[in-house]
Amino acid sequence: MSENSKPQDSETLDQPASEPAPAGPAQHGLLARVQSEAAAGADAAAAEKARARRAAAPVAESSVSKIKLEESAHPEPMRPASRMPRLPSDEEIASALAKSVSDAETGKAAGKTGTVSVAEPADAAVNTESAEDSAAMRPSAEELAKRKAARDKAANTKPVLPRVFQVLIAVFYPIVLLVLAIRLVTTSTFLWIEYHRPGFPSDSFGFTTDDRITYGSYTVDYLLNFASPRYLGDLVNSAGNPLFLSREVVHMADVKTVIVMAFLTALVLAIIMVIGMVYLSRRSFGGNRRAFFAGSIVTLALIIVLGIFAVTGWEAFFTEFHKIFFANGTWTFYTDDTLIRLFPSQFWMDSGIFIGAFVFVVSSLTLAFTWPTKDRRVAVSAAMRPGRRAA
Repeated sequence: MSENSKPQDSETLDQPASEPAPAGPAQHGLLARVQSEAAAGADAAAAEKARARRAAAPVAESSVSKIKLEESAHPEPMRPASRMPRLPSDEEIASALAKSVSDAETGKAAGKTGTVSVAEPADAAVNTESAEDSAAMRPSAEELAKRKAARDKAANTKPVLPRVFQVLIAVFYPIVLLVLAIRLVTTSTFLWIEYHRPGFPSDSFGFTTDDRITYGSYTVDYLLNFASPRYLGDLVNSAGNPLFLSREVVHMADVKTVIVMAFLTALVLAIIMVIGMVYLSRRSFGGNRRAFFAGSIVTLALIIVLGIFAVTGWEAFFTEFHKIFFANGTWTFYTDDTLIRLFPSQFWMDSGIFIGAFVFVVSSLTLAFTWPTKDRRVAVSAAMRPGRRAA
């Protein structure tokens, strides 16, 4: 190598490396292909990640639901429904069955023309089987008629208890009213009125009006109190002699037994009547009116028959009455006995007239106030509603 060549070589070594030569067309096509493949791979990876997220979402949701169900292992008690669901009637069931059969036949016809898909014949077969099962479960026309007749009979059947209370009130009414009239007679007020009325016979053996009121009041008080027969047996007159003989005291004890039994019986019947009246006022509009209307008719018929018997033969009526409640020979006395002097025959006639008049007037007023007029019948018809039916 010559000396001239050395400086040239060193100069060449001192210069920096030159940039690569520009690529040709083949190199450009290879670079574009590599970039497109890298983009496609990135898109595929992103799509794969999205599918993985979607697949994991139901699992997470089911796990959350499971956690919620486990948290509510002790749910709150179910509350009863406010009203029962409406059940379909027989006509609606028949209409639904007919529609199901019609739809099934329509599906079969469409399958023959080839316009339905492969799954439609199977659906039509299922519908046909369901329709046949429903038709088999549907009751026959005879059974439906029996059910309808049973429903109509149940709807038109009236409750029995209101009828029972109406009959009891109608039967008990004359008894209670008669005992009430007897109670009004067994008072000192009635004695005073009777002894002071004009025309009442005086005592031919010496009792004054004041004596009669005093001794008669003792007798009436004994009938209403809880005293023993000594209450009358220990009474003496002004001369110091016993006021009542022993047989008179025994008879008054028998009278007291009858009076007490009558009052207690009337009290029990009156309580039953009150219970029936309260029940009828709530469950049967107009039931009380019909019961007392029937009772007043029975009372009037009874008092009229007894009145005719008493007027046509008072002595026979008085005798038969005592034979019913007292033993023979225990209720007959002499005219000078104290009971006859205090309560002569005229007293019992006046008492019978008062009892008959009182019962007749009260039962007549009851009949008038409970008479089934047109306005009352209209009011009963207008007031009829479920839960409060006229019986």
